[in-house]
Parts: sequence; C-alpha cells; structure tokens
Amino acid sequence: MPTIREKRVYTDQSETVDAYVAADLGVAVARVSQDKVGEFSLVERCTARDVAATARGIAAATDEDVLVGDDDGFEGTGFGPAVAVTAYDGDVLAAGEDGRLARYDSGAWTNVGTVDGEVRALDADLVAAADGVHRLTDDALSAVGLDDVQDVAAAGVPLAATPDGLYRLGAGWMHAVDGDFAVATSDPVTADAGDLGRAHAATADALYEHATDDPADPWHARDLPVEESVADVAYATDSVVVLTADGTLAADAGDGFRHRSLGLRAASALAVVAEGNA
Repeated sequence: MPTIREKRVYTDQSETVDAYVAADLGVAVARVSQDKVGEFSLVERCTARDVAATARGIAAATDEDVLVGDDDGFEGTGFGPAVAVTAYDGDVLAAGEDGRLARYDSGAWTNVGTVDGEVRALDADLVAAADGVHRLTDDALSAVGLDDVQDVAAAGVPLAATPDGLYRLGAGWMHAVDGDFAVATSDPVTADAGDLGRAHAATADALYEHATDDPADPWHARDLPVEESVADVAYATDSVVVLTADGTLAADAGDGFRHRSLGLRAASALAVVAEGNA
C-alpha cells in the first residue's frame, strides 16, 4: 500500500496517480496522468460522504462506518456513521453525525473530543463546523473562531470557507475573498509555515486559485470546461485535479483543464495518491 502524507495530496514524481472519489454510489478510483483522466471504476458500493488518503490507507466516511482500504477492497473499522475523515499525525481522524471526533490507531478508535455544531469537513488538525473552526491539539479540541464554516484547509496558512467569504488565519481570521464559499483546499508539499503554496477555493459557481507570485491580488478566478459546482480539489506534483459535484474530474498540468465525466452524482470529496510510493 502506498505511503500517504496528506488528505488531498501526494506524489514525489511525475506519474500516473490514483484519484479516489466519494459519491452517493460509493467510492470510485480514476487514473490521472498529468491532465489526462483515464480509466475509472467503482471500488466500494456505499453512501460515501468523504474520502481521505492516510498512512493507513484510503479512508472513507460513509453513512454506516469509516472504511479503510484501497482499490483491492475496503474494510469496516467500527466507528459508526461518519461525515468526514482526514489524515492526522499518521492516523485517521473521523467525525460522526453527532459531532464526535475520534482517532483510529492500531485497529481501535480513541475519542478526542466533541463539537457542538454540525461537522462539515476535516483537514489535518482543523475542523470546519456550524459553530466555527476548531483545532485539535494534544488530543484536545479548541475553538479558534468564525461561524458557519463549510470547509477548512490546514497547510501553510489555514483557510476557512464560509457563506460570508474566504478567510485566512493571520493575526486572527482575515477576510481574503468575497463570496459564498463552500470549498477550501491547500497543498502541503508547496506550503511552508506561514506561507501558502498551491491553494484553491470555490463558491457554487466559481473556482479561485491562489497565485503565489501576485501578493497584491493573490486569488484569481479560473475557468473550468464544465458549468458544474466544484466539490473538491487535489494536488499531484505536476497537476491540479478538480472534482465537481456532478462527478466530473478536470485536471490541469499547466495548459488548461481537460475533463472526463465519471457519471457519479452527488460527488463530495477527492483524494489523490501516487502509485508505487513505498
């Protein structure tokens, strides 16, 4: 099984990667080579709500359990119904429908806290919830501000997507872009502490890309080849992969997006993992 570093990113070399998609029909995997989306298949039938790549395999949050596995198959973990998963310090972190957060290690779950508001997303140590952003530190949860948060991105400079706009964490939460944002993603490989590398954010009808070479106007709108809402964004070394809610994958290796429909409705999350990384 590949060694995996983060929820939405990894590959150390230019090669074909596996892109895992969570959708109402289940977990699917597609082969992506730079900007070409190739063959794909459904690897697990379930109602998948989230998917993450972790050191323990691909983790999928479903309406019945957290599943862990790869394209050879998935196994249940006994967590129960889950709404979100992420990689956290070499383990799997999951959130339940009741706001419970737990960490999966050595075949067992350990509760680490509970969020009062509905959990919308996880990324590394950050939790996006109806009552704001929370951070996991030393297996304890602390509230770190905002309200009605739809998504978070942890790498470099934390980002939060809210109906009031996209925010970045500096001296408190600072407004970055106007709009009703539902998606925020960032690339740990190109980020450093206090320095945001590749990153994207999306509203229902627009995708924004972070431009590291334009500090005066760092967020630029990007055109997609389909008029569909963005559900998630993932990163490979030589490309950016976008998933839409209608189940389209679009990949850009520097010459614009090329796309392919997977025929998966209600797609919600994307995780990209490199084949062959030991």
